[in-house]
Amino acid sequence: MMRSFGSALKPPHPRFWLWSATLLTAGMGMVNLVSAVTPSLHDRVRWLEDFFPFPVRAGAHVFAAVIGFLLLVLSANLLRRKRVAWLLTVALLTLSIISHLIKGWDYEESILAGVLLVQLLLMRQQFTAQSDRPSVTQGVRGLIAALVFTLAYGTVGFYLLDRHYSVNFDLGAALLQTLAMFFTDDNAGLQPTDRFGRFFADSIYIIGAVTLSYGAWMLLRPVLLHSDATKRDRQRAQTIVEQYGHSSLARFTLFDDKDYYFSPSGQSVIAYVPKGRGAIALGDPIGPRGDRQDAIAGFQQFCARNDWYPAFYQTLPDDLDLYESLGLHALQIGEEAIVDLHTFTLEGKPGKNLRTSINKMVKAGHKIEFYPPPIENNLLKELRSVSDEWLEMMQGSEKKFSLGWFNDAYLRDCEIAVVRNADGKVTAFANVIPEYHLNEITIDLMRRRQDVEHGTMDFLFVSLFQHFKDQGYDGFNLGLSALSGIGIAKQSPRLEKAVRYLYTHLNQFYNFQGLHAYKEKFHPRWEPRYLIYPGWFALPDVVVAMVRADSGDRLLDYLKPTGG
Repeated sequence: MMRSFGSALKPPHPRFWLWSATLLTAGMGMVNLVSAVTPSLHDRVRWLEDFFPFPVRAGAHVFAAVIGFLLLVLSANLLRRKRVAWLLTVALLTLSIISHLIKGWDYEESILAGVLLVQLLLMRQQFTAQSDRPSVTQGVRGLIAALVFTLAYGTVGFYLLDRHYSVNFDLGAALLQTLAMFFTDDNAGLQPTDRFGRFFADSIYIIGAVTLSYGAWMLLRPVLLHSDATKRDRQRAQTIVEQYGHSSLARFTLFDDKDYYFSPSGQSVIAYVPKGRGAIALGDPIGPRGDRQDAIAGFQQFCARNDWYPAFYQTLPDDLDLYESLGLHALQIGEEAIVDLHTFTLEGKPGKNLRTSINKMVKAGHKIEFYPPPIENNLLKELRSVSDEWLEMMQGSEKKFSLGWFNDAYLRDCEIAVVRNADGKVTAFANVIPEYHLNEITIDLMRRRQDVEHGTMDFLFVSLFQHFKDQGYDGFNLGLSALSGIGIAKQSPRLEKAVRYLYTHLNQFYNFQGLHAYKEKFHPRWEPRYLIYPGWFALPDVVVAMVRADSGDRLLDYLKPTGG
């Protein structure tokens, strides 16, 4: 019986305390707002007048309002267990207790703040997550919060304090009067009837200045405090990638949009991009196979400390069992097309169509040229004009994360294949990158002018295959064919079948099947690629983070349908 009774009194789950602390902090913010715009009780004020003059007590009202605003802003970060949010909230609650006592001996609000302060101090071990890196999204949210709070402060104040003015305000009139404080020369003829009325009207400007300055700071913070991986981290990552890289994504892990997590042994690296609640790693960990499990488990713990959901994008099928053993889930997201250069040929019936297209291009005077690094500036300027025309044709912007983008420093160090027409004008180009210890070559940027000879891209690809076949490479990676090969088998998971449904019905907008069919004509072998994620609960945040990383936070450009 005692055991049953003890079980019935089992302490609430830690998540319950997080939610309660979050809601109480937001509630305390609202209490501060209302308390700041409400005159203190007359009997208490008379007693305080002997200790604090009116300017000090009025300043405490303003201070309470500012603290209320900051508590509202911090409350959501408490739910995400942010350590800095906890520290700031503890400090602000301490100051809130003092300000409520000074402005009007409002011990009720002080007791409420004290109870919340004790709860947060008892919960201190739960707040371990680091702060998010500054972003424009955070800035926009901060600016909106500042505007809403300033309007709420003025509106609630005029509504509750209309006896201190010559006009009786309803809610609509109170809102309009608040706006008039910022947009009219005479405050719309506002006439305070006593000292507190004049104070409150002046305090709107103070609150507006503080909150809107906060919003502006949040918006500018990504520029002023831009934080990237250190030069030492990048050099360390490059050493590991050059020693252990063996995939089409290895080179992309060294681009400057990546941050790095190093395994406990320091032998492996995971290149990732943090966006919102997701930390999206590009491919599998790079390092010795014996270090793979520790690297993945360490990355999970690292993400937990930062309140991120860990995910791995475009992983190989080799380690699916390992990911699953660590509590992660796999979703096939497409197939990678790899041309076997040993067997590729234009001879015979399989190569007839390509052979005809290539011969036509040659007879028309087109030629292919290969430029080894370093690439000269004059050629880069020609290639940029092609790239700009291609981007305009595709009605989008540069993608990132799992692809490169047109960058002079990057392309200068690549081998580039260029197609020129009979007049010597560049009509198409592609840059290629190695896969380090895998004897394959990988294509990255592949761009052409809007008006080119039919068969230009076939000519480019076949020339690339022949060139690197002659150099002794085993394969040529044509990149990911998104959503292909998903949900075909009867035993496929329901989620993959749902993705297959999207693949079928979105094809008219994004031409997934057309891109797959184009790669298929080179007779590649298809290898599945996967998204590794924590579970259903995290999938929405992971997908949003992945889209943000891939688009460079240009979501509208990302969502535009692609051309051919």
